[in-house]
Amino acid sequence: MEIIFIYGPAAAGKLTVSRELAKITSLALFHNHLVVDAVGAVFSFGTEPFIQLRESFWIQTFSAAARIGRSLIFTFAPEATVDTGFPERVRATVAPFGGSVVFIELTVSPEEQERRIVAPSRLEFEKLRSVDLLRKLRSEFDDSLAAMPEPDLLIDTEACDPRGAAERIAAYLSARSAASTGNEIS
Repeated sequence: MEIIFIYGPAAAGKLTVSRELAKITSLALFHNHLVVDAVGAVFSFGTEPFIQLRESFWIQTFSAAARIGRSLIFTFAPEATVDTGFPERVRATVAPFGGSVVFIELTVSPEEQERRIVAPSRLEFEKLRSVDLLRKLRSEFDDSLAAMPEPDLLIDTEACDPRGAAERIAAYLSARSAASTGNEIS
C-alpha cells in the first residue's frame, strides 16, 4: 500500500497531473480540496476547528486505506496552517499496515506560477487566483515547501505537460515496485 503524496506550490499542476496519473494507474485520487472544501463549508480556513478537522479527515482516510491495502494519490500544497510534522504523521499512520509514502514534488517558476494562478480551471475548487495574494504569501509558502521531506521524485511542470509528468511518476512507481520485489527493470 502506498500513498503517492504529490506536493508543490499553488499552480504547479498537482491536481492536473494527479488526474492524469489516476487515469494511467487506476489509483484513487484523494486531492487536497475534497477535504479543504468540505471542512471549509462549516469552518473558516485557518481557524482551529478547520485545522484540526482537516488533518483528522486526512489521517483517518489514510489509515482506513492502509488497513485494507488500498493505495492512493494525495495532493498537497504546503502552507502555514499545516503543521510541518504532517508528512511524518502520514508515514507513521500507514507504516503499521505495511504502507509507505512516496513523495513527489512538482515545481514551477514564479513567473509561470503567476501566469497559471489566474487560469479559469482554478475556479473549480475555489483555489487561490490572486497574483497579489500569491506574492504576499510567497515567502510563507516557500518556508512551508522547504520543511517538506526530500522528494523521491522531482518534476518541473514547465519541462513537460501533465500527461508526461504523470507518465514519469508511473514509470518511477513501476521501477520502485519492481526493485522492491527483486524484478528490477533494465
